[in-house]
Amino acid sequence: MNKLFVLLGVIALVAVGAFAYSTMKNGTVPSEEIASFDECVSAGYPVMESYPAQCKTPDGETFTQDIGNEMEMAERIRIDSPRPHMTIKSPVVITGEAVGGWYFEASFPVKIVDAEGNTIAEGPAQAQGEWMTPNFVPFEATLSFATPKSTTGTLILHNDNPSGLPENDAELRVPIRFDENAETMAVKVFLSNANGNDPMQDCSAVEAVTRYIPQIEGVARAALTELIKGPTQEEQNRGYRSSLPLNAGIEIQDLRIENGTAYVDFSGDLEEGVAGSCRVQNIRAQIESTLKQFPTVTKVVISVDGRTEDILQP
Repeated sequence: MNKLFVLLGVIALVAVGAFAYSTMKNGTVPSEEIASFDECVSAGYPVMESYPAQCKTPDGETFTQDIGNEMEMAERIRIDSPRPHMTIKSPVVITGEAVGGWYFEASFPVKIVDAEGNTIAEGPAQAQGEWMTPNFVPFEATLSFATPKSTTGTLILHNDNPSGLPENDAELRVPIRFDENAETMAVKVFLSNANGNDPMQDCSAVEAVTRYIPQIEGVARAALTELIKGPTQEEQNRGYRSSLPLNAGIEIQDLRIENGTAYVDFSGDLEEGVAGSCRVQNIRAQIESTLKQFPTVTKVVISVDGRTEDILQP
């Protein structure tokens, strides 16, 4: 009989322990220890179906998820992707719509900052239609970045304010998360730097800037693709320029590396509106230097639509 009581006692203790563990997992962390929406959710307390989402503790305290200032800016700018708290990796495509007054010359600045406020990427968002209108106009931007140490950050979409007056400034702030498992790699892109060298004196003078792209096998093609995009806004701010025709739709039709020579064939857009022998030399220097960063390339042969003769003529 004594053994039976002991057994029953053990079973009771196990049951109590299991119940305690279960309740801890399902939301009985003391309410006074909860200080944020994320902590409330992690503790297992219920999340109400609302936007922004809300989490409520047993003592009646409610925590609202931070979605930035999306609600306040809804009449001026709206974002489709990434949505608040979405996990992103490089490169990230940013889409949405903004009223015409948010743009200037069909664009406005966008940047990503980490949890400490450090800028890790910036560039322009481009209008996808006629921007001189009071109506909403779709926009798109693509930003590349190196994954920061922090797991969270903020996407900031700032209106283009040509007046420079602080009272005309406005921005949409979107909290985001970074994919900690995203693998990126660094490549160099060679551009002209108006602050450091004068292409009119040395037409082949170029300098390297670093871009971060997803880990891929075709790294030489990826580096050229980055070159074709032209300088980012941050690079422009540092004085970098490109001699390649920008926004011309240049395509890399073929790229192969044989016995140390890189053969690259571009679409005819590479020569679109190109004039002047110095610019032609600088275009060649940008392409050749971008490819020669790789140890397997010692020589570069450039062609346009399969032609190597009479291309990139001033």
